[in-house]
Amino acid sequence: MSSSSTKNLTIDPITRVAGHLGMTATIDTNTRQVVNNQAYTYVTMFRGFEVFLRGRQPPDAVHITSRSCGVCGAAHANGSVRANDMALGAVPYPLGQVLRNMAYAMTDMTYDHPIILNVLEGPDFSAQVMQTYYPSCWQAAQQTKAEHSDIHGFSTIADIMTALNPFTGWLWIHAVKAQILAREAGVLIYGRHSHPPMLIPGGIGTDLSVGESLFVEYMYRLTTLTAWVKVVVAAWMDLANFLIDNCDYERQGLTYSAPTYISSYGFESPELYSNLGDTYENIYSNYDTLAQQASEGPQTIFRAAIVRNGELLSKSFIDLNVGQLEFVNSSYYQDWAHTTSPFTETDPIGNKLAWGLTDTDGTPLYMYHPWNKTTIPNPQAMNFMDKYSWDAEPRLIWKDGTIWSYETGPWARLHALAHYHPNSPVVKNGKIVVTLPTISEIPAWLPSGSSAEWTVEWEPPDYSTTLSRILGRAVDTAVAIFVAWDNLQYGLELLMKNQTSPKTSRPWKQPSFSLGVGQYEVPRGTVRHWLVNSNYSIANYQYHAPTTANVSPRDNRCNGPWCINGQAIGAFEMSVINTKVMEEVPPDEWVGYDFLRAIRSFDPCLVCAAHFEIKGKVNRSIDHLITPVCSV
Repeated sequence: MSSSSTKNLTIDPITRVAGHLGMTATIDTNTRQVVNNQAYTYVTMFRGFEVFLRGRQPPDAVHITSRSCGVCGAAHANGSVRANDMALGAVPYPLGQVLRNMAYAMTDMTYDHPIILNVLEGPDFSAQVMQTYYPSCWQAAQQTKAEHSDIHGFSTIADIMTALNPFTGWLWIHAVKAQILAREAGVLIYGRHSHPPMLIPGGIGTDLSVGESLFVEYMYRLTTLTAWVKVVVAAWMDLANFLIDNCDYERQGLTYSAPTYISSYGFESPELYSNLGDTYENIYSNYDTLAQQASEGPQTIFRAAIVRNGELLSKSFIDLNVGQLEFVNSSYYQDWAHTTSPFTETDPIGNKLAWGLTDTDGTPLYMYHPWNKTTIPNPQAMNFMDKYSWDAEPRLIWKDGTIWSYETGPWARLHALAHYHPNSPVVKNGKIVVTLPTISEIPAWLPSGSSAEWTVEWEPPDYSTTLSRILGRAVDTAVAIFVAWDNLQYGLELLMKNQTSPKTSRPWKQPSFSLGVGQYEVPRGTVRHWLVNSNYSIANYQYHAPTTANVSPRDNRCNGPWCINGQAIGAFEMSVINTKVMEEVPPDEWVGYDFLRAIRSFDPCLVCAAHFEIKGKVNRSIDHLITPVCSV
């Protein structure tokens, strides 16, 4: 192929994502597709949280890891607090778990999803972009009536696109407005967002001396947000269906030819979580009981699944932990497996990590489990044939020795529910089904149609694409509203039974040795935290944002029919490889919107954190230790 028929497109930095991300691809200007899988995404900043967590008390990790992101800090705080619950042998009373569920439904789900959809992803589909780069699609949008106009108030698809124009569009403006309500509702419980100080091992530190007022204030905001979410879901359903039917967008941004993903628990049953146990061994052993229906009160919503190449391998949280590996073949780190000693060869109930398998050179693969990983940064020049990203390479290994990359996200967890967890309260007949209630009074800024009851139904398709990921995020917002109402009602009942001394938290312990793992479903997918406790000190701490797996660089640690030329390729790179340039302008004017849409549909959260730089001569040092907000 002559160089004149190819174009190298590099976008660095990619904007409207949380972090430091770049992308480069070689494109055939005739077919408008990536040439020979030559597409790479890379992370350009090192964080180091796992390094400076060593030696601190375990509860410190809840509040330190939340600083990983200035937007979704509660995601890491919730993953970390669950790892602490396990390691320190304490789980909340039911009311404490209710408060955790209620807060998270607001601060990260109902707040975050509409911002992602309307402010971060939305401009890629706005009238401004469509008119310039996709004029034929824009023309069709002007002539296409919106199916759910009675709910969201937009007459045509073009009206929805116009509403996504940055700074001026109705959806853009009101997403910024509505997120204030969601943050306020969460802060009633968390005390602050995005770094909630009230989350503690074994419970939550929320002051319930005025508990009834707290629930009323929460409900006041939830009513308006329920109507708002109807608008968001209805608008994005109409827009996505239009793009599929009229703009050849159904398969754009495909990751894997057959579903290949993980999901875990989220919005756990207050009753079942409260009964997991009081030692790390018992809590770990009992975790999969959360998939059972609770005898009373809210049920667990999101549930565990490992799906490889269209095959369900397991619905076990324990299997999902045992099979986790992390490599650094293409990442700016040194391999630790031959220079460090393992903290553990087994999980808390004696299962061999990595199924007891060994590498080709005889190295036990449990050395690559996150409980045994050591983060050793090794910066160097970018080389796509060697090391090219600060993101490591999370992989799964199964009992048959196969290793593969995977994705995670709202589409993945909803696909898992619809196909493999029929007892989840948001599943009916293989579909996600959520009824959003009637709201008798809505503010003037919301369309009148958003007040009526509406049942959201969505059957997650068997493929992860740009639009299925976006639709998954929209429907996931409706699920969060369901969770909020369900836990609000149950929590108020619990509070009214014992207003004088409501119990939320159990005291945590200080064991000489213990392990903890927290896997929690958050807006971008499954967050995972691993903690090794030794004498009430963090001996090792590792954690993955959902994006850690999705943006992972390719490597040769892959075996099975899903490998591409022997390589495991992460979801981001696969989504670019399987995206066609649809811009209706000459190649020298291509911006790469289709690639950006594919990447932003994951809503990458990479290294968005609070960093500081001190320039010039420094005569003083800054000493500050984050300590637990309460102790036993």
